[in-house]
Amino acid sequence: MPTTSLSESGMDNALRSRIAVPLLLLLMALFATPALAQVDLSGAWTPRYHEDQPERIPGPELADYLGLPINEEARQWALSWDPSRLTVQEHQCQVHTVAYIYRGPLQVRIWEGRPHPPDYAAHTWMGFSTGKWEGDTLTVTTTHIKQGWHRRNGLPSSDQITLTEHFIRHGNYLTHVSVVNDPIFLAEPLIKSQNFVLNDTAGGNWLWPCEYVEEIADRPAGAVPHYMPGENPFVNEFVNRHGIPVEAAMGGPETMYPEYQKKLKPLLEKMRAQKK
Repeated sequence: MPTTSLSESGMDNALRSRIAVPLLLLLMALFATPALAQVDLSGAWTPRYHEDQPERIPGPELADYLGLPINEEARQWALSWDPSRLTVQEHQCQVHTVAYIYRGPLQVRIWEGRPHPPDYAAHTWMGFSTGKWEGDTLTVTTTHIKQGWHRRNGLPSSDQITLTEHFIRHGNYLTHVSVVNDPIFLAEPLIKSQNFVLNDTAGGNWLWPCEYVEEIADRPAGAVPHYMPGENPFVNEFVNRHGIPVEAAMGGPETMYPEYQKKLKPLLEKMRAQKK
C-alpha cells in the first residue's frame, strides 16, 4: 500500500485561537489508485457534540485539568496562564495546532508519494502527516507540529508531540480517534474521540479573516498577562462550583482511571470537613 501524506490547511492562519465553535471537517482523499480496502472519506463532515460538549462549545473552565494525563510542568504552565493573554496582539490570531483543531474548523487534504521531512524541518500548525490504510481504517501519523494547547484553558502542548489518528466510517457517520504523545507535558498518552455526520448540503466560505487590534488601551508595552506561582485566582472556582477536591481538579494520569475513586473518597471527606 503506498504511503500518503496530509498537508497543512490553507485556512489555518485565518483562525483565531479563541474561536471555540467546531464547524466542519473536510476530507478530500486524492489517491492515484484506490486500494480494495479503502473507504471513501471525502466530503464535508459536521461534528456531533455528545462527547466533551462543555469543552467544545462554551469552552473548558479555568483550572480544570481533571482526567488529563498531564505532568507537573504542564500543570505549573497552566496555572501561570492568564486568559487575558489572548488579548495580546501576538496571540489574537494564533490558531490551534492539528492535535486540538478537531475541536474547531479543519480541512484535511491527502496526497501520496511525498517524502517525510528531516527532523530539523520547520514545524507548522498542521505539522507533516503520513497516512496508511489498516483494513477500512485510515491511520495518520503527524509530527513537526508547533507548540500549542492540549486544552484551551492554558494546558500547553510542546513542539515535540506525535499525533496518531484513526478515521473510521460507519455509513454516514465518521469516528475520529486521536492519540497524542508529548514527552514534555504529558505523563501518558492523551486519547480523545469525536464523531461526525456526513453533510450533503455543506458549502460557503472557509476563510476566517483575522485582524489584530489594540484590545487593552492602557497595557504597558511588552507586558504579558500571567500569574506567579500560587497567585492564580481561579484555582478554587471550578472545585467550588462542582464540589470536587482541588487535588483531583489538578489532573494527572491517576485521575483518568476508575481506581482513583478510592483516593477521591478521603479527599471529599476532607473537603467537606473543612467547610463545616
